[in-house]
Amino acid sequence: GNHTLLTEFVLSGLSSHSELQNLLFFTFCLVYTMTVIGNLLICMITVHPTLCTSMYFFLRVLSFLDVFTASTVVPKMLVSFLSEDRSISYTGCVTQLYCVIFSGATEWHLLAAMAYDRYVAICNPLRYTLIMNPRVCLSLVLLSCCSGNVVSVVQTAWVFTLSFCGPRKINHFFCDIPPLILLSCTDTSLYEKQIITATVLVICMPFCLILVSYACIISSILKISSAESRHKTFSTCSSHLIVVTLFCASGTLNYLPSSSKSHDTKKVLALIYTTIIPMLNPLIYSLRNKEVREVL
Repeated sequence: GNHTLLTEFVLSGLSSHSELQNLLFFTFCLVYTMTVIGNLLICMITVHPTLCTSMYFFLRVLSFLDVFTASTVVPKMLVSFLSEDRSISYTGCVTQLYCVIFSGATEWHLLAAMAYDRYVAICNPLRYTLIMNPRVCLSLVLLSCCSGNVVSVVQTAWVFTLSFCGPRKINHFFCDIPPLILLSCTDTSLYEKQIITATVLVICMPFCLILVSYACIISSILKISSAESRHKTFSTCSSHLIVVTLFCASGTLNYLPSSSKSHDTKKVLALIYTTIIPMLNPLIYSLRNKEVREVL
């Protein structure tokens, strides 16, 4: 039949309880401020001459991606806490979805590159600077960005080839894939299968590479005779594992279709990888690192 094409969507926001809006605004305003300041500090600190290794180069790129991710989602969410108008244009929704997927996929591939960097540093320390030279590091970052762009273009284009004929209310605080396909008036069964495939390829395969890297790392650490050296090496790697675990768990659970997950659960999962992890990354990587604290 004839359908009226949508020119804008309406975001339901993080919470529908009006009495919580001011509290949520100040809470996430503080979170966003900490995210921006913390990650920009990391970007500035890691250009210091004493921190010119591949690990800090990757960390600088990660901090930039965290600011990008948070800035894509949080400002619009903050506005929704104070305004009755929660609409977002069709073009704005496309742009926001592209940016979220791009930053998420790029960051995930970057975390895999960082795991490889730790593997080389611990398992091949004498050849570390030779293997992880500036050209290799830049190539890994560019490969991560290209992979993120391909994933984002394909996913965004596929979502918006669906017909949206109403209702126009997205039960989320930003334009994301799961709530958007619920608004489609066409059959989405094929697309849901494609989401599972994309999740396995984009999240699970790099995660397996990370696990292999850390299996080799742990094996090498256990061979170190000095207890102090083992503790220092474990401490360095544990921060990366914390980020990887949070990112993988929240992303996988959010995008894999499941009837048991409520809309509120999916909002919390999305909140973890778009808002909480970008805020925690500077704390995890800087406060636990003696070299970064000294430069700061």
